[in-house]
This record gives sequence, structure tokens and C-alpha cells, in this order.
Amino acid sequence: MAHAHTVASVRYTFSSLADLLAKASPARSGDELASIAATSVQQRVAAQMALADLPLTHFHNEAVVPYDTDEVTRLIVDTSRTEAATEAFAPISSLTVGELRDYLLSDDSTPDSLTALAQGLTPEMAAAVSKLMRLQDLILVARKISVVTKFRTTVGLPGRLSTRLQPNHPTDDPAGIAASILDGLLLGSGDAVIGINPVSDNVATLTTLLRLIDHIRRRYEIPTQSCVLAHLTTQMQAMQQGAPLDLLFQSIGGTEATNTSFGINLALIEEAHQQARSLNRVAPTAENPSPNIMYFETGQGSSLSANAHRGTGGQGVDQQTLESRAYAVARHFNPMLVNTVVGFIGPEYLYDGKQILRAGLEDHLCGKLLGLPMGCDICYTNHAEADQDDMDALLTMLGAAGVNYIMGVPGADDIMLNYQSTSFHDALYLRRLLNLSPAPEFEAWLNTNAPHQLAIPAMLP
Repeated sequence: MAHAHTVASVRYTFSSLADLLAKASPARSGDELASIAATSVQQRVAAQMALADLPLTHFHNEAVVPYDTDEVTRLIVDTSRTEAATEAFAPISSLTVGELRDYLLSDDSTPDSLTALAQGLTPEMAAAVSKLMRLQDLILVARKISVVTKFRTTVGLPGRLSTRLQPNHPTDDPAGIAASILDGLLLGSGDAVIGINPVSDNVATLTTLLRLIDHIRRRYEIPTQSCVLAHLTTQMQAMQQGAPLDLLFQSIGGTEATNTSFGINLALIEEAHQQARSLNRVAPTAENPSPNIMYFETGQGSSLSANAHRGTGGQGVDQQTLESRAYAVARHFNPMLVNTVVGFIGPEYLYDGKQILRAGLEDHLCGKLLGLPMGCDICYTNHAEADQDDMDALLTMLGAAGVNYIMGVPGADDIMLNYQSTSFHDALYLRRLLNLSPAPEFEAWLNTNAPHQLAIPAMLP
């Protein structure tokens, strides 16, 4: 369905909803690489004005990726037709995208009302409204929303900032990993998860690393959870062999074709999810009857990098809309943690610090609007036009926006993945600046004598 708007006596026409969303996106290199970005500032403004006038109900009538050929679209559409989603959407059903922006920024949108709204929003609605926002809008609206999850620690409470302790090692050496874990724990990191990216994606390595984290956790009675970020099928095999897996990890994307490139689909995620839940690593309680056990990572550009970004009529869909669609997959499984690895894929998709900063705030807001416990790997690759000052800016803005958690990497330099992230000290800076604390269970542990007893020899099984 075509959309149009006139700016300065020039009429701009957009061939479809996907085209309108792409042309309305703030500039980024990935959309330019895909030849779907606005070709002028005037065209982008016209697209944003046309998008602002678009009724939200239109998103129920036009899919950006075909329903018949894409299971992510089917998940989005079928979820939007449930009774719960219909009821949640009702209060905003008469609004346009621009009016939704006004509502989100108004005093009428409270933390409770935004929590109730989450089920009624589709990812495309969230992406659309974010395209009309300045950075301060993205921060202010996200700040209103708290999404709290719990496994052994409670993450996302107001006034809290958690971290993923990321002790990667270029040879998966247990002693080297233990040294990084010791460093992070002594600096107050690790309350969201101790999560390792393994070099070798095989069952033996995965099991060894899970047993290492589990030994440390039990030895020092640390309230946290473990995760080794191997492929879903490797984790399933490890669980079958008795590996002590806490959180189940998978990278996900916003189209069926993207997820196929990752070697997954919704049915496989569901099978693994049920397998992990059957381990009962944390017993359900009256306070926490269904512990959150999934950990998902996403990132703008993943679909384009897999040539899996095509939508209706073969037209490309912009990377930020596809990122929001990945959140529909995450939302379906009620995860413990979700984070956008915002600058990891490279400058082909987010060229410089300015684009990375904008993308990180967009992702954080869209995830929260859809009811997700959003964190962010505030990062860049060494060939991007970005540096640590850009990351400091994004770190501080996300802290103001109420991000659930960030990464804790020794020295902010991941020597295995070869990219730049945030350090244990960066988390301490943000906590001190904004008067934030770790998760309550972890904070209580830090205040005991246990951290002073940490030692690498005792950490090794």
C-alpha cells in the first residue's frame, strides 16, 4: 500500500509500509548498503511526517515481511490477535504513530500504563514511534519502564544496575577465565550472569566451562547464574549429558531467514526452553513461580549480513525494524536477559559513534516498550569510526534511561572476540554517578566476608 507526503511543494511517495519505515529511519550505513535508505534529508522528513500521520491500526493490516513465508511474522500477527493483546491495544487503538509518541512523552503514560501497553504493541509500531523521537525522547520514555526478571538474582528493579561478567579467553583456558571472574567479582560485576563466549562450540568445552562457573558459584555461595554462549543445539546436548546449565542462550533475528542462518527456528527454541526448564536449577516458589531462564542477544544488521532482510515483494526492510521484530521472538519466551550487541557487527551497518549511540537507545526503548528486560553491550569494532569516548556517552545515556544491565569485560577489551566493550570500572562509574546498586541478592553477598576469600586456585574444580 502506497504512502505519500508533500514537503516544500514536492510530493514524496513510498511504495509500502516497509519502504516508509526505511525512508523514515535516521541515517545508518546498513540501510544505505541495502539501498533502502532515504536519499535526501527532505525525503527522510517527508517519510517521518507520513509515518506520524499513519494510524496504528494500519500495522495490523500490512505486514513488512509476508505472513505466509515467515514464522516471525506469523508469531507477531497471531499474538496481536489474542484477547490479551487486543485488550492492551484498545486504549491507543485510535491513535496515529505521531500521537503515540505524544502519549508516551506525556504525564498520562505512567510506568503501570506502559507495562500494560506492552502486550498490545507490535514490533513495527515500536520501531515506527522510535523513528520520530530525538535521543532525549528515547531516554525519557525508556526511563519510565521497569521490566523485572528473576533467576537467582532479581534484575531490573528501579535504582539498580546489573552487569554480565564476560570473562572470555582466546583458548578457553579455565585458569585465565577464573582470573577474569575473580577480577570482575572483586569489582562488583556478575549479578546479571557470568557468561562466557567459548572459542570452541562443542559439548566438552561447554560442559567444562559450565562446571567451572558452577563450582565457583557454589564454593563461594554467590547469588548469580551461569551461561556459556554456545549454539542452542550444543547446549541441548550438554544438558542431556548432565551439564549444570542455568540460563539458555541464543542469538536471534527478526526474520525466519535470519534465524535459519543461525541454525534455529521457533520450534527448536521451544524444545530447548522446555528441556532447560525441566532441569529445575532454581525451584519455583510462590514469589517466583516461573523463573526466567532464557538469554537472547540481538543486533542491528544481523538480517542484512545474512541476506535475510527481504520483505513483501522482495523489498528490503530496514535494520532497526528488523531488530524490533527480533524482540517479538524474545518476548514469546519470557526471557531473563535480552541485550543488543549494538556495535559488534561493524561499520558496514552502524558506521560511527553517532550511529551506534542512536541505535543503542532505539533498541533499548523498543525492547522495553515490548516488555523485555533490556541490556546493552555498549561496543564497537576496531575498524569503526568510534572510540571509548563514544561508548562513555552511550553508557551514560543508557544509565539515565534505566538500562537493566551492561557488559563487564576486563579492561573493556575482549581479547577473544576482538572488540571493545565496557569494563568492570565503567559499571562502577555509572553506579556511582547515578546512585545505582547491584541486584539486591548480589549486593547482600558483596557485603559479606565471602568476596575477600576469593582465590584462583580454589576457583578451579
